[in-house]
Amino acid sequence: MSGATTRRIGDGRALKVGLLSFAHVHAAGYAGLLQARPDIDLLVADPEAGGAPSGELRGSAMADGLGVDLVDSYDELFDWGPDAVVVCAETSRHRPLVEWAAAAGVHVLCEKPLATSLVDARAMIEACTAGGVQLMTAYPVRFHPGFRALRDQVRSGALGKVFAATGTNNGQAPIASRRWFVDAELAGGGSLMDHTVHLADLLDDLLGSPAQSVYAQVNNIVHGDEVDVETGGLVVVTYQDGTVATIDCSWSAPRSYPAWGGLTLAVEAEHASCSFDAFADRFDVFDDRAGRLSWTDFGPDLDSLMLEEFLSCVRTGRAVQPDGEVGYRTLEIVRAAYHSAATNAPVTLG
Repeated sequence: MSGATTRRIGDGRALKVGLLSFAHVHAAGYAGLLQARPDIDLLVADPEAGGAPSGELRGSAMADGLGVDLVDSYDELFDWGPDAVVVCAETSRHRPLVEWAAAAGVHVLCEKPLATSLVDARAMIEACTAGGVQLMTAYPVRFHPGFRALRDQVRSGALGKVFAATGTNNGQAPIASRRWFVDAELAGGGSLMDHTVHLADLLDDLLGSPAQSVYAQVNNIVHGDEVDVETGGLVVVTYQDGTVATIDCSWSAPRSYPAWGGLTLAVEAEHASCSFDAFADRFDVFDDRAGRLSWTDFGPDLDSLMLEEFLSCVRTGRAVQPDGEVGYRTLEIVRAAYHSAATNAPVTLG
């Protein structure tokens, strides 16, 4: 939305925010954070809940557990007149919801990846531009104070030229909690689609240089007996400034792992080497009665920081970041990675 005029909501009243679907794993967290804010009126719609696999917590059961108000349809939610919406539907269902919001003059925070195809992502951006509303892509990790410190060091020139970066975004395969993540039609792919984009966003913000070429390899060695999509992958991205970055985007964490996974980024530069671990702020607790290791996090709430930025931009009209264009660029890397893996050859962007 750079350069566009957007609707500002600065009258001091509570913002009306709609949550579109409980499908995404982050939806419950967003609902809890928004419900707890005295400056927000929250309403949720999850009409596709009936089609979710048995055992997944969706719809009225989740709404009741969170203590949030739920309506039966997206029509009812938009009739309520929201100022902004958070789109947490399955990835392939993002486009119609974002276009609906844009046509209604409603600002949008959309879960990542922005879409399953570049055509859909571009259509979403254009719809929001035409509607004069903000489109923000949900990349909470870039709001981590540790990443901000790393970015400041790079941008100030203190580290000198960046030569290489190594990122990991590993996790458990979301087979039991949200089965749609392993549905190629709904999710657009597997771990490559799910776990490349966060690091692509961080590198986009860190380097300020466009991706030039992408090479990728994937497999489904882990969990391959349970799903058809890829569960492991390695992506190599070369940027126009010469930086070469690798991204491990695998669902390689075992079910016994203490958490869903993690995210790290290491940077090799002219004058220094730096590393960032998004979830390093934790206590390791071994419970001998249960015979298992668990983690107790005490680090920053990244979802809360991201929501605060989005809501502030909605109120003031300040341009959101990361915006839809960032979502498009990160998806472009993913789509090129799929093409590279299929052809076993690097793919040039631009």
